[in-house]
Amino acid sequence: MLTFTVRRTRGDIIFDLFNFIFLTSLLLVILYPLYYIIIASISDPAQVSSGNVLLIPKGVGFEGYKTIFKDSTIWTGYRNSLAILILGIASQLIIILPFSYAISRKDFYGRKFFTILLIITMFFNGGIIPNFLVIKNLGLYNTYWAIILPLLMSPSAIIITRTFFGTSIPGSLLDAARIDGASDFYFFMKIVLPLSKAIIAINILMFGVFLWNDYFFAMIYLGDADKFSLQLVLREFLIENQVSFEMMGNPDEVAEKMRIGELIKYGTIVIGALPLMILYPFLQKYFVRGVMLGSVKE
Repeated sequence: MLTFTVRRTRGDIIFDLFNFIFLTSLLLVILYPLYYIIIASISDPAQVSSGNVLLIPKGVGFEGYKTIFKDSTIWTGYRNSLAILILGIASQLIIILPFSYAISRKDFYGRKFFTILLIITMFFNGGIIPNFLVIKNLGLYNTYWAIILPLLMSPSAIIITRTFFGTSIPGSLLDAARIDGASDFYFFMKIVLPLSKAIIAINILMFGVFLWNDYFFAMIYLGDADKFSLQLVLREFLIENQVSFEMMGNPDEVAEKMRIGELIKYGTIVIGALPLMILYPFLQKYFVRGVMLGSVKE
């Protein structure tokens, strides 16, 4: 048995060292803002404002988090956001996956027509007021579906998913399944979907991030406070904890309000981002593969 040893030249070593230093520096630049927000949320606001908190938290305290979680609306916001997230992702996958697979099939009649309709919606939009009137006339105002339904048919997600199906599911696989007597529905459910974990993960991640971070549509379409999403609750919470003009006559009250307000500001960022930070590592392995396969021109 022959073995070959590849000798690394001095240039290879220098190149690898440069890549290691560059990528490590880039990683630190990306991670530091997140780390800073976390340590600032538990540090003394005076130390944060004076620039003394850079790597290590100072004057550690959890008053901001205690103030946030003492408010029951935070838990209501979490519940509502989770409901919107689960309903939205499930509804999107049920609609986008079959539709994208259908228009990826070259034998599907009207394939180009539906693709053109999708592209048109990427350039033209009815606007906020017509959308609001449609939602209200359909009786969806002040419901979770007012946020979910207008976003289900995302043209970019459909095009990426369609391209994924067109490039990753060969026609010969369908021919073989038909020879064995499989119907189109059986082929889609038993063969296509198990082979499409990457693009399913991409859709979950992209749509889930948008739904979780959105407060604009919630602010427009949700009227009852008990249905507010987490981001909208956090926005209202920040507004309530701002210093008002009525407090200007009491310096101690103003100082305490400002101190707690700074802690709350950083704490709300951590609370809002934490669920996605927990979810992302489980989907990350599919992310690059799904985007690359779904972005190849058909």
